[in-house]
Amino acid sequence: MTPSGATVRPTAPTSATPVRELTRPPRLVAGDRVVVVSPSGSSPKDRIATGVAMLRDWGLEVEVAPSAGARSDRFGYLAGDDEARARDLQEAWCDPSVAAVLCARGGYGVQRLLEHLDWDAMRAAGPKVLAGYSDITALHSAIATHLGLVSLHAPMVATEVFVNDERSAEHLRLTLFEPEETQTLSSDTARALVPGQARGVTVGGCLSLLAAELGTPTGLPSAAGAVLLLEDVDEKAYRIDGYLTHLLRSGWLDGVAGVAVGSWQGCEPVEELVHDRLSALGVPILWDLGFGHCPSTLTVPLGVTVTLDADAGTLVLDDPALA
Repeated sequence: MTPSGATVRPTAPTSATPVRELTRPPRLVAGDRVVVVSPSGSSPKDRIATGVAMLRDWGLEVEVAPSAGARSDRFGYLAGDDEARARDLQEAWCDPSVAAVLCARGGYGVQRLLEHLDWDAMRAAGPKVLAGYSDITALHSAIATHLGLVSLHAPMVATEVFVNDERSAEHLRLTLFEPEETQTLSSDTARALVPGQARGVTVGGCLSLLAAELGTPTGLPSAAGAVLLLEDVDEKAYRIDGYLTHLLRSGWLDGVAGVAVGSWQGCEPVEELVHDRLSALGVPILWDLGFGHCPSTLTVPLGVTVTLDADAGTLVLDDPALA
């Protein structure tokens, strides 16, 4: 039993294979072609247009996939049927003229399309950038599992945080074009929940999606050796408790090196809960780093080696996010 009374599985030693650093796609340059896709929910066309205009101001050639502004006739929370959303994503990824695939929004639906993708064809297409967060967490895990590529937990083209928050948009732009400028991540609110330093490869994203992907063909098999990124939105405390407890009981967190926590926008207060569930892991936990569903968000690469310093409130990348 821990001092708080919570029982957890021992985290060391672990037989799980540590997560490995992934291949970094090339950075973007002016004139690159990018495609905006909606693997999950539908987006208002005017919001897509605003985001696309911003991307074009960055010097990018932008195409919007057909399903990005569509809505399923059967299930209104989806941007078109599963086959159409998967086709748009795969065609963009396999097009040799496309340098990046940028998600319009999250919502729900990525998991429905993952079995419709031809991972061999996507692997043969070579490395390119994927950016998104929220429900896109499931796609990040699949890209890591099947393609071995770094991807960006980042604001999405048709979301409020991209079109209305200059700081969020600029941090994404720098990460895409000048990634040396974004190797140190911090925020005014970052502080130690559990003190200490750790090194590992970044994995994670939206907590509910990480828990939902556990045990699937596209889910990451383990967080051993990782610096785990966690955030979520509009969740009750008991549900966050359940997700964390599920990850603990499954052994998925055995051997994790450290934890960096982002935002819990719209959630019930969970700081005490996170400490209760995760402090017994015996690893540093950095609180409120400023990524996720917050009004102003950092772009954080997944699959890169970092040093987490909970005391200093920083996450420092060994190398730029993109090559």
